[in-house]
Amino acid sequence: MSRRDDLDEVGAGPLSRGAAVVMWVLVISALTVVVGGVPLVLVPFLTGDASNVWVVALLLVPMGPALAAAMFAWRRFIEERDLAPARHFWRGYRLNALDVLRWWVPVLAALAVIAFSLAHLDTAGVPGGYGIVLVVLSVALLMWAVTALALSSHLSLRTRDVARLSTYYLAAKPLVTLGVLSLVVLAVGIVLFTSDWVLVMLAGPLAFAVVTTTEPVVRDAVARFTADPSADPEPSAAAPSADPDPSP
Repeated sequence: MSRRDDLDEVGAGPLSRGAAVVMWVLVISALTVVVGGVPLVLVPFLTGDASNVWVVALLLVPMGPALAAAMFAWRRFIEERDLAPARHFWRGYRLNALDVLRWWVPVLAALAVIAFSLAHLDTAGVPGGYGIVLVVLSVALLMWAVTALALSSHLSLRTRDVARLSTYYLAAKPLVTLGVLSLVVLAVGIVLFTSDWVLVMLAGPLAFAVVTTTEPVVRDAVARFTADPSADPEPSAAAPSADPDPSP
């Protein structure tokens, strides 16, 4: 769809364009919550026992593909805005869900191990600095996951390539890394000072923030390591054109 077609569908007036933006925000936010957040309604019914971190991790499994689908849709919003956000969301979900789950589940498992360890620091009898190390490790893992979501939502890559490129770009793009860190801190702050459900409700807009923050990473990955699938009208997958070698 051309930019002229987009304007014909959305309308050239500020009111029409504003209404289209509101519709996109509402639809993408609602789909992200429904697809990824509904299982989390069970969290308030769990006891405060540390062993329940494994249950929470299991309930968070659908959120990864939902966030990737939202980010896929937001890129269409930026590039070729129309009045079909739900169509773009479901297309992104269909293309990326399995690829995201391959690394999202291990990340959740690792975060659950860290949370369980933090909850038992006193009984473990380890030095207090060990807790700080675990917190830093969890933040680094969350930043890696955000970068991996940005790549997985736009490109179909092997899991090992996602892992390598996400690690590489955290070091190679310090400004993007700082932006990702800010988003992670914002998300943690929302949970600490409001509620985890506030964070879930804001998942759609936060996905847009991730898209804009990580755009230099995705653009560089498209140019250097793989083919861009967005030019194909109906891509089934976009395999890397070569084995990525994320070396400077």
